[in-house]
Amino acid sequence: MAETINVLISEKDVEERIREMGEQISKDYAGKQVHLICVLKGGVFFMCDLAKRISVPVSMDFMSVSSYGDDTKSSGVVKIVKDLDEHLEGKDVLIVEDIIDSGRTLSYLIDILQKRNPNSVRLCTLLDKPERRVKDVKVDYVGFSIPDKFVVGYGLDYAQKYRNLPYIGVVEGAE
Repeated sequence: MAETINVLISEKDVEERIREMGEQISKDYAGKQVHLICVLKGGVFFMCDLAKRISVPVSMDFMSVSSYGDDTKSSGVVKIVKDLDEHLEGKDVLIVEDIIDSGRTLSYLIDILQKRNPNSVRLCTLLDKPERRVKDVKVDYVGFSIPDKFVVGYGLDYAQKYRNLPYIGVVEGAE
């Protein structure tokens, strides 16, 4: 049986908000280079579009951290699947995430990255589910705060499907 997906945030709204976020990040990092760290796999779509809208010099690296598997709810166990290729010492780091809900994964990740002596660590997410938060994490840049629904599209998946949707949608019956 095919899932039903209802649009929550349109492609146009996603594009406009990413442009605004890129402008704000460019102002905040004026005169610096920002080192983007993408949390794979979901963050790829967002980071690529965001990077194109940042006017200061950008470098990128990728990390894979998992707490979901193929389920719709976080398992609470965080594991590093792929670590960074570059050292962070002295860099202004911006972690780019597709969605933050419980905060467990990002709290763990920020702890690990801060021990690598970056100049700064900030957090940027396309989607935030603040009502699901169990770990307090400071999110510096938020695209959209959304209700506690299971969403797909724009990099977010349901059992590896729907990442390529150009909008954010709610999968009906996946909660």
